[in-house]
Amino acid sequence: MQYLQHNEAGVSSLILTGDEHRYIFKVRRHREGETIALRNLQDEHIYLYKITTLDKKEAHLELKESKVFIVKAKKKLHIAWCVIDPKSVEKVLPTLNEMGVDKITFIYCSRSQKSFKLDFKRLEKILLNSSQQCGRSSLLKLEMNNSLEAFLSENPQTMMLNFSEYSLDAHSDRDTFLIGCEGGFTSEEVALFDSKNIVGLDTSLILKSESAVCGVVAKILL
Repeated sequence: MQYLQHNEAGVSSLILTGDEHRYIFKVRRHREGETIALRNLQDEHIYLYKITTLDKKEAHLELKESKVFIVKAKKKLHIAWCVIDPKSVEKVLPTLNEMGVDKITFIYCSRSQKSFKLDFKRLEKILLNSSQQCGRSSLLKLEMNNSLEAFLSENPQTMMLNFSEYSLDAHSDRDTFLIGCEGGFTSEEVALFDSKNIVGLDTSLILKSESAVCGVVAKILL
């Protein structure tokens, strides 16, 4: 764990109870006198606290140092992702967070199953746990858009990942990419894009949606 998230991180003293206390006491096995890092994820500071007392129910912390410490990818990447099975999203979300994706906008595309409903509170909890482990100083942002047309009107420079003669490698300077769901895009959705804004990966294999997302992110950010 790189830090513990706490909404009040930054105040002169804190008392940790409940899940936060159990995590540092039973999981991380910290001891009295040790120093631990906290973030509130509302600013870019990391706060170093000394554990002054620690028992089986609570931990008392005193602030010893704070500093600006930004941990993020070198460039911003916005992924527009046609809605797929939420279980698949949950599995790959920590990986996307660790690689540094700035924002994901989920869109109900033509072949998205409308019965799939994303639990944003659950996804945010997954992102919080991932961020504490990988150290990033801000949470990956999540949004929802019910229309591809509406999304494109707000993000006209979006690149579509699809079968194409144009390689993704030649467009690694772009910052917004659309990834399809299982079954891909309809001809009507493809027609919304200029052919030069449709790029492909250099593989003859058929990728699942979540594999394609990871492939794009790795090429752009890593």
